[in-house]
Amino acid sequence: MTAPLLTSLAASGGDRPDALTVAGHRLSREELLGAAGAVAARIAGAPAVAVHATATAETVVAVVGALLAGVPVVPVPPDSGPAERDHILRDSGAALLLAGAGAGAGAAAEAAEVPVETVRVDPSERAEWTKSEPAPESTAFILYTSGTTGAPKGVLISRRAVAADLDALADAWAWTAGDTLVHGLPLFHVHGLVLGVLGALRTGSRLVHTGRPTAAAYAAAGGSLYFGVPTVWNRVVQDPDSARALSGARLLVSGSAPLPAPVFRELERLTGQRPVERYGMTETLITVSTRADGERRPGSVGTPLPGIRTRIAAEEGAGIGELQLTGPTLFDGYLGRPEATSGSYTEDGWFRTGDIATVEPDGFHRIVGRASTDMIKSGGYRIGAGEIENALLDHPAVREAAVVGAPHDDLGQQIVAYVVADGVTGQALIDFVAAQLSVHKRPRVVRFLEALPRNAMGKPQKKLLPPA
Repeated sequence: MTAPLLTSLAASGGDRPDALTVAGHRLSREELLGAAGAVAARIAGAPAVAVHATATAETVVAVVGALLAGVPVVPVPPDSGPAERDHILRDSGAALLLAGAGAGAGAAAEAAEVPVETVRVDPSERAEWTKSEPAPESTAFILYTSGTTGAPKGVLISRRAVAADLDALADAWAWTAGDTLVHGLPLFHVHGLVLGVLGALRTGSRLVHTGRPTAAAYAAAGGSLYFGVPTVWNRVVQDPDSARALSGARLLVSGSAPLPAPVFRELERLTGQRPVERYGMTETLITVSTRADGERRPGSVGTPLPGIRTRIAAEEGAGIGELQLTGPTLFDGYLGRPEATSGSYTEDGWFRTGDIATVEPDGFHRIVGRASTDMIKSGGYRIGAGEIENALLDHPAVREAAVVGAPHDDLGQQIVAYVVADGVTGQALIDFVAAQLSVHKRPRVVRFLEALPRNAMGKPQKKLLPPA
């Protein structure tokens, strides 16, 4: 039976003054609990509370305080524009905005068209919170999607789902109170906030949030467990001295987007260990992962976590198709959108991820890309964009690559590659891919860019690419 979400938060006899360090601000677990108790006392009974989710101790205190009070947390990206911010506040029903003393949140609240009261969070405040933990079925978070298919949707995540996911990951990664977790990821996503903060609190491990995820900051932190997105790991391997400083770590975890094979190999060369990759979504949390004690393969996200079942909805004989899954970590629906919720499930109750995957005979999963942008049907073949992107990234002149399918009168779709590269021609890259993969997987067109458009987590935004 899964223990309540915050069951291990209370400080133990082994509490240390630097149990949590966020952008240089240190807190013991006892101090965190006291500061969060003060927040809980001020917001108890609110239907939902928004958090100006900067990478600060104030954000951690605000989130824990809301969870203590049983008030759903609505993280608001600190760089969100007025339209996005107003939509999140209006859609979630949050009347309060928790924020630190910085000017950014106050200005954001004043500029918002939706009435919202800013509640200042002070990590030095103390109050004892003695009320019992809310029901496991209650909502812990309302997390907003990226909005790539319309206005962002509020994803309802229960306390039970968060607890089940963190326990499954602790098992898969051998994550214990003896670890020191290091990361510098944003605190408004599943990766940085749910895994990177609550995971440390639940396992009892020490947390060092570096403020910014720089290679030098990671190297100086002295962690045993590191979280990063591919962009972060790419920057780490570009700084060999910092990368080598991570050789004493127990586990390097990459997620939120596929880790390019060249970066995987460079991490192994510089640190002496292969990174662990995992797969998840806002709606599902983390569902598939390589295990700490298992094989780590480039391009593979491993096997389903305990309690998770997966299947591939593929055309007969294709071996590639949409990944569907079921299990205890799934969301409770989209806030106020029953049709969108029902549409995200199959008739027999499996969640449709919208991601294209293959499963190897031994159960290892490979994510090829999104069904909407990464499944290319060309000349009668079903082709995953991710495979071609990895092939392009193997070329020494290529720094970034994104592959899409563009309409074509004869082929149905033709493969178009957008690359960031120096000293190489498009034809040379076409020939390079044709020599590595099946000829029908070669790009027909190569476009050179200064940089790929990316979101805050470093994921390429293919819908923002220029026309092919």
